[in-house]
Amino acid sequence: MFIGHFAIGFGAKAAAPRVSLGALFFAVQFVDLLWPSLLLLGMERVEIRPGITAVTPLDFVHYPYTHSLLMAGVWAVLIGGVYYLLSKQPKAALVLGACVASHWFIDLIVHRPDLPLSFADTPVFGLGLWNSLVGTVVVEVLLFVAGLWIYLRHTKAIKPVGVYALWGLVTFLLVTYGANLFGPPPPDVKAIAIAGHAQWLLVLWAYWVDKNREVR
Repeated sequence: MFIGHFAIGFGAKAAAPRVSLGALFFAVQFVDLLWPSLLLLGMERVEIRPGITAVTPLDFVHYPYTHSLLMAGVWAVLIGGVYYLLSKQPKAALVLGACVASHWFIDLIVHRPDLPLSFADTPVFGLGLWNSLVGTVVVEVLLFVAGLWIYLRHTKAIKPVGVYALWGLVTFLLVTYGANLFGPPPPDVKAIAIAGHAQWLLVLWAYWVDKNREVR
């Protein structure tokens, strides 16, 4: 998924109103923020195979450090624990940890069976929604709309930029999603990694949005 993960970040604002949207975006996308670096280091592998699914041409060959269920739990405890040590807010730390772990379970819906349990030669899982373009779009867009609606219900702009920055972010996410769905396959793995690192800009953008909004 892509916008489905950000939907969880938007929606989590209701459970952790004192946590910045930027931190929530960081949490839900943490493993995808780490993944491009591990691709460049050769620690994880992906292949470009157009037609492997109706939605994405990517064949995720090996990515246990970021996308195994075991490491989803490890990263969740680590991120939540660090946040607790810095903030002393146990509920917010739990929400952030849950956001990190949510990535595996959201991916489970769309991925073909390629999500591992751990590092070893364990079974892989995936419900395969990516085999249906229409099904994928319907599920992700509905999830995104629901998450955004929750965020809007629980925050309000304190400056005009709080409106413009939010809707600019929403528009950018949807346009990027459309480009990923209907654009050509990436030319090579290096291009995938470079584009993946650009997601850090979305985290910063979300911090900017939340700085200009307040909890209702």
